[in-house]
Amino acid sequence: MVTMATVAAAACLMAATIPGRMDQGEGTRRTWTIEGTEREAIVHLPSGAPRPCPLILAFHGHGGSAQRVSRSMHLQDEWPGAVVVYAQGLPTKSQRVDPEGKRPGWQNRPGEYGDRDLKLMDSIVDSLRNEGWVDDTRVYATGHSNGAGFTYALWLARPEMLAAVAPVAGGSLAARQLVPMPCMHIAGRADAIVPFAGQERVMNVVRQVNGCEGTGKPWAKECTRWESPLGTPFVAMVTDGGHQYPAEAPALIVRFLREHSALIPCGPPAPGERWPRVVRTRSAK
Repeated sequence: MVTMATVAAAACLMAATIPGRMDQGEGTRRTWTIEGTEREAIVHLPSGAPRPCPLILAFHGHGGSAQRVSRSMHLQDEWPGAVVVYAQGLPTKSQRVDPEGKRPGWQNRPGEYGDRDLKLMDSIVDSLRNEGWVDDTRVYATGHSNGAGFTYALWLARPEMLAAVAPVAGGSLAARQLVPMPCMHIAGRADAIVPFAGQERVMNVVRQVNGCEGTGKPWAKECTRWESPLGTPFVAMVTDGGHQYPAEAPALIVRFLREHSALIPCGPPAPGERWPRVVRTRSAK
């Protein structure tokens, strides 16, 4: 029997995607209603009929927008065969740059803001999966600044959802709680917004979590790669720049992400189950 409570619950948790018009090449604006709040994202789909494709979830920094970051990251150009989603944040407080919370951003850790942004990611992935677009072994996340912080939060809360991550100019206070995951972190030594020293500490912890061993080796310009017997390598791109998003980042991020797929496609939890359903482990190669 379908009750009004059932309908209301479904409306809170399921995505209602509504395509909107944008200029050609700029993707499609879609909306999802999450617990009564309309959320939106710019979605770039590969040409042709729906089929399981890599999915990249990309997040702007505090005060940014999905439309602007879709141009600066342009991951859809670097990987035309992938589905790329640039989600739009909501007003979020930042002690450093926006204490009143007037500009859009993301939760930095699970549990903040009622997990509004985690619920948005669940709905986005579910809706695209239902349309036939998602390869569950190749779902990735990347973000800049506050978007990098949310990338780490997504990794912490939804490790089964992801195959690899690539945060830029951000960090996490809970890095030791992460489970092993291929990760590329991009940082600038002159970063005055998210100081490099803090990012360096996070990178060191992530290398430990990922089981990386030995001395890192050059991987690309300004990039060092550490291998792991768990199959969870870590790449650090460290520039002399500041907090800005490096122009070289999109191509290198896509190069890294394309190398990785999840060992098992877990998909979402069963109805009534909470994330994380299981902790994905990686066997030594």
